[in-house]
Amino acid sequence: MLVLVAPGQGSQTPGFLTPWLDLPGATDRLRGWSEVIGLDLLHFGTEADAEEIRDTAVAQPLLVASALLSAEYLLADTDAGTAPSPLAPTAANRGPDVVAGHSVGELAAAAVAGVLSPEDALRLVRRRGLAMAEAAAVTATGMSAVLGGDPEQVAAHLERLGLTAANANGGGQVVAAGTLEQLAALAEDRPERARVIPLKVAGAFHTAHMAPAVEAMAAAAGELEPVDPVVTWVSNADGEPVASGKEVLDRLVSQVSNPVRWDLCTETFLGMGADALIELCPGGTLTGLAKRAMKGVRTVAVKTPDDLPAAREVLAEHSGGDDR
Repeated sequence: MLVLVAPGQGSQTPGFLTPWLDLPGATDRLRGWSEVIGLDLLHFGTEADAEEIRDTAVAQPLLVASALLSAEYLLADTDAGTAPSPLAPTAANRGPDVVAGHSVGELAAAAVAGVLSPEDALRLVRRRGLAMAEAAAVTATGMSAVLGGDPEQVAAHLERLGLTAANANGGGQVVAAGTLEQLAALAEDRPERARVIPLKVAGAFHTAHMAPAVEAMAAAAGELEPVDPVVTWVSNADGEPVASGKEVLDRLVSQVSNPVRWDLCTETFLGMGADALIELCPGGTLTGLAKRAMKGVRTVAVKTPDDLPAAREVLAEHSGGDDR
């Protein structure tokens, strides 16, 4: 069984979309999406510096666009010389068995599953990014990864410092979120046998600090007409599959201020019999987690177009077809 996943905020790096522009149709696709959401994805994906793409309002649509762009070239035939229209798998357009995304990656996964069109997913994530940036500006907040330590002791330690375990990623990784003062206290007073690494994000995402963004997301979601997923979509909220397009959309809204339970998603993948996982652009983070928490499962991280042949090989093996 093949799982296709989309990474979350913090996985972007300056210029990471540059090699994708060599593919036929990629520049036009990004330019068209840029016009839809009023954000120059080409500039931010190729020319902007690290600080510019750290901005939540920029990073979130940029990451969803990069995941969708790479999904087009992975899932669809590019022999015609132009990027085909995405994206939901059909009999002629082989796809994964399960899709999921980490945090903002859930919106890309929803588009891959056919719940939303790529354009609607990008409109929604643009509003999400703006709303979360506004919420983050109210109080100086951030996030830090806590690596290692006893899970129960780490949880108790974070609670004592007033921090929230915003991401339970599995593989010995928890992401703590809260005020900068609380995170500074964590850096000075680490849980036993644990490392603390500050993350390059601009707020305490998936915590009560993001509550003001939920209303804005709900209003934006109310303008969309989701359809039921054509492949299994697994939720960050509890690691459970969701079969209703409306419920997928509802969960995308509520997840803004609720913790990401990637550990439960991983358990679901394993329980379903996953033996391969492909991470869309900019791949690396989720495949790294999978190597620790899903031992024996083949992983492919799609970072550049050079990674597409290996990903297509895995896709073909799981669809019974030949490599494209």
